[in-house]
Amino acid sequence: MTNNDIVSAFIAEWSTPQPDVAHLASYFTDDAVYHNMPTAPVTGRAAIQQTFAGIISQVEPRGWEVLSQVSSGNIVINERIDRFVKGDKSVELPVAGVFELRDGKIAAWRDYFDMATWLKALA
Repeated sequence: MTNNDIVSAFIAEWSTPQPDVAHLASYFTDDAVYHNMPTAPVTGRAAIQQTFAGIISQVEPRGWEVLSQVSSGNIVINERIDRFVKGDKSVELPVAGVFELRDGKIAAWRDYFDMATWLKALA
């Protein structure tokens, strides 16, 4: 698989209502860094898995749509709409994601989005 294919497969996993967090974490290197830019970074596959579990315990993914994606070397960048539901509330969150890959795994994932949009939609 190319780096582009790996990121595409990872994003597709988030389009199921209850993604398997252990499987999601398996896409990452042991020392990976996951950083939602409005919050503190999370380091290490185990901590990333716990973060994913925390997210999924609060909201239900409802499909992530990749609007555009480009790759160069070990970098993959995409523009997405990430959809989530919490009870009767939903959010369509515009996101720009930057992925760095190493040996077929995600070594870093940075997502850029407006935290106010997220908080307002799910409050």
